[in-house]
Amino acid sequence: MESLIVHPQNKEQLDALKTFMKAFKISFEEEKSDYDPEFVAMVLKGDEDLKAGKGVKVDIDNLWK
Repeated sequence: MESLIVHPQNKEQLDALKTFMKAFKISFEEEKSDYDPEFVAMVLKGDEDLKAGKGVKVDIDNLWK
């Protein structure tokens, strides 16, 4: 059988998915992240900014001068 990994965007979606799966007797596992969601969002935003060219390139030779 297949496994699915879902990514609810908020607590309301998470609760609805859990309710649905319990109603249909679908087994599921919960895995909690050790990372603060705000920190994760900040890192992902930084990645998007870099891809969009919003970054500063630093020459490593000039870091210690």
